[in-house]
Amino acid sequence: MIRIVETEYAFSDPLVILAFSGAALTLLILILLILAVRRAGQSAAMMSPLVQNIDALGQRVQSLSDGQHQLSGGLTHVSEAQAASQANMLKLMEQRLAEVSTKMNENLQGSATRTARSLGELQERLQTIDKAQANIEKLSGDVLSLQDILSNKQTRGAFGEIQLNDIVSKALPSDSYTLQATLSNGKRADCLIHLPNPPGPIVIDSKFPLEAYESLRNAENDRDLNEAARDLRTAVRAHIKAISERYILEGETADGALMFLPSEAVYAELHANFPEVVRDGFNARVWIVSPTTCMATLNTMRAILKDARMREQAGAIRKALRLLHRDVEIVVERVQKLDTHFNQARADLDGIGTAAERAGKRASKLDNFDFEELSPDTTADVVRLARDD
Repeated sequence: MIRIVETEYAFSDPLVILAFSGAALTLLILILLILAVRRAGQSAAMMSPLVQNIDALGQRVQSLSDGQHQLSGGLTHVSEAQAASQANMLKLMEQRLAEVSTKMNENLQGSATRTARSLGELQERLQTIDKAQANIEKLSGDVLSLQDILSNKQTRGAFGEIQLNDIVSKALPSDSYTLQATLSNGKRADCLIHLPNPPGPIVIDSKFPLEAYESLRNAENDRDLNEAARDLRTAVRAHIKAISERYILEGETADGALMFLPSEAVYAELHANFPEVVRDGFNARVWIVSPTTCMATLNTMRAILKDARMREQAGAIRKALRLLHRDVEIVVERVQKLDTHFNQARADLDGIGTAAERAGKRASKLDNFDFEELSPDTTADVVRLARDD
C-alpha cells in the first residue's frame, strides 16, 4: 500500500501503476536527456579538434592557394626573366659574333699584310742571295785569278811586295820608310825603314816559297813528304842567305834584316815543323815575319821613331815648356788680382746691405710717426764704397 496525503492506494491500482509508469518514463527521459547531454558534450569535445583540423586544413588550402598564386606570379616572372635573359644572350651573342667577325677580318687582313710583307722580304732575300751568288761566282773567278797570279814567280813577288807596302803604309809615317830603296851595292830592297842609330836603317824584303810549301801540303806518301820538306828548307835557306848578303851592309844598314812571308800558313809551318831553319835565320841575323808579326814589329819601330823624334825635338819641347810655365805664372797673377777685386766687391756688398738695413729701419719709424725716437743730432752714416784701384 502507498499512502498519498490521506488516501491510500494499492500497488496494483492502475493509477499507481500509471503513476509509476509515468515517473519511470520521466526518469528514463531525464536519464536519456542526461546521456544525450553527455554525448553532446563528448561529441562537442570530439568535434573541437576536428573543427580545428578543418580550420587548419582551410588555412593550408588558403596557403596553397596563395602559394599557387605566388607560384603563378613566380613562373610568370621566371618566364619573363628567361625571355629577357634569352634576349640579352641573343644580343650578347650577336655582339660577340660581330666582334669575332671583326677580329677575324682584322686578323685576315693582318695575315694578308704580313704574308705580303713576308713575300716581299723573301723576294728581297732571294735577290740578295742572287747577288751573293753572283759575288761568289765572281770571287771564284778572282780566286782562280789569284791562283794564276801565285803560280807565276814574278807576279807572286809583286803580290808579296804589294801586301808589304800596304802593311808598312798603315803602320808607319810616310817619311819614315822608302819603297824599292837602292843601296850602295846596287841592290834594290822592297822596303827600307829609316830607324835612328842604333840600330840604323833596316831592310824588309818579301819572299814567298810557294812551290815548296804546296809540294809539302800535297805530298801523298813519306817519300814525297821528305822530298818536299827538303825543298822547303833549301828554298828558305837560300832566301835567308840572299837577304843576309845583299841587305846587311856595315855602316849603312842595321845589323840585321827582315824576311817578309806574305802567308801566315807558310810562317806557321816553318815555326811548327822547321825550327832549325828559323834558327839559321837568327844566326844570319835575318828575322822571318808574317803579316801579323810584321805589323807588331812595325808598331815597335814606330815607337822607336817617335822616341827619336822627341829627342830631336827636346830643345823645342823645353822652350815650349818655358813658355807654358810663363803662361801659368800670368794666369796665377791674374787670379790673384781677380781675387782682390772679388774681396773689394764683397766688402761693398756688405756695406750696401748694412746701409739698406739702416734705411729700412728709419723708413719704418717714419711710417709709424715715431719722430720723437729720431735724435735731432743724428747724422746719416755714409757707407763708403771701396774704389777699384
